[in-house]
Formats: sequence, C-alpha cells, structure tokens
Amino acid sequence: MSEYYNPQRSKKYCYDKNSTEPFKLSRSKIDNFISCPRCFYIDRVLGTSQPPGFPFALNSAVDALLKKEFDYHRTSDKEHPLITKYGVDAKPVAHESLDDWRNNFVGVQYLHEPTNLLVFGAIDDLWISSKGEYIVVDYKSTSKSEEITELNKDWQDGYKRQMEVYQWLLRNNGYKVSDTGYFVYCNGNTDLEAFDAKLEFDVTLISYTGDDSWVEQTIFDIKKCLDSDKIPESAPDCDYCAYYNTRDKHEKI
Repeated sequence: MSEYYNPQRSKKYCYDKNSTEPFKLSRSKIDNFISCPRCFYIDRVLGTSQPPGFPFALNSAVDALLKKEFDYHRTSDKEHPLITKYGVDAKPVAHESLDDWRNNFVGVQYLHEPTNLLVFGAIDDLWISSKGEYIVVDYKSTSKSEEITELNKDWQDGYKRQMEVYQWLLRNNGYKVSDTGYFVYCNGNTDLEAFDAKLEFDVTLISYTGDDSWVEQTIFDIKKCLDSDKIPESAPDCDYCAYYNTRDKHEKI
C-alpha cells in the first residue's frame, strides 16, 4: 500500500445523521453514488474510501493553460477563435465569483434544504450568450487516434452528468442557464514525426444539451442512503466490489 494513501479517514469527515450541520456533497461523490451505492456508503458513512487513481498531471496542465487562454479573451473582450470557428453565440464571462466557482474546494454551492446536503462542484469555464444565458463549459483532454466530435461512449455518460449537475447548481443559485453546454476537447496528436519537446492537440468544441431533471431525486436518494443503518448492495458492474468479492472468496478457501 502506498505510504501516501490512507483509506481510513477521520470520523469528522463522515456523515452523521444526528448532526444539524449541512453535509458537503461534491459533484464527484454524486457520480460515485450512481456508480455504486455500496462504495459510496462505505466512503461517506463508514470512512473508508476507494483506492485513488493516478493523478492526470498532463490533463491538469492542459486545463490550466486553457483557463489562461480563455481568461485572456475574457479580460480583453476579444472573440475566442474556437468560439468563432464553431459559430457559437457566446463569449467568456467575467463573473465576480468565477475564481471561487473554479476552486475544487469551493465551487458553485447550493444548500438543498430538504436534505441539508450542501451540494457543490467546480466548473472549468463559464460563457454567456447574447440572450444573457450562462453557458457551462468543461475542458477535456486525451489522446485518441480518431477525431473526437461527439460524446458517444458509455463512459462519457459521466461527463454529461457532470455538466448537468453544474447547470443545476447555477440554476438553483438564481442564474439563467442555457440547456446547451460545451466541451472543449483536446486530442493529443501522435502522428507527428518527432516529439521536439512539445505536444500538439487537435481541439474540437462539442455541444451537449443537458437535462438536469434527475439531479434532485438523486439527492433525495443519496440522503436516504446516508441515513440508512444498512450497507447497500453493490452495483452489478462495480470493479471495486468485484475485486473485493473475488479476493475475499479466494482468501476463505
């Protein structure tokens, strides 16, 4: 086990159904609940988290550079070439709360009073249309051989839910939000003759029409799960639970 990984967290970070303090629920934990209620419960209630994945340092670097790039156009009030290329009626908006909304530990926040869950999520960018509608924008980076023009893979459903949670959060903060959001998708080019100490990307803008109608019911479902004294069943396709069950089976032989 890595010396940097401690699966057991302090109880003060776990859910306590007797507490009157709002319990923070991140956008990523909502997705964890959808993926596997059992893993979510063991994490949020019992205090044992899933093993972490490796950090995507290159993806983080691309995100940071994209933010700088769009911020330049935001402050200079110039049209961004990508927005112009795709004919989108939008421009990066200079909102006073944008720095907080981008902060992973702050994000866009909304207290869902019926459950006392403080839902939050950090956006990558925010644009605004000529109609005054806010547009959620998310950055993605990868390296695939094919051109990426749509979100048509099963594993990309999480990206769609991610955007819909952001749209839901902004709407519940009183903002007029477009159903259509955008993914700025950067695809690393491997067809070059040499590396030459740089990576080149093909950048596409993918529109997505979100539907956040599922979010509130899911929050109620999460609250019910958190309040339960019984660990939920595993999701049928949970890799973590499948690994644990298989290992447990062999160790009992």
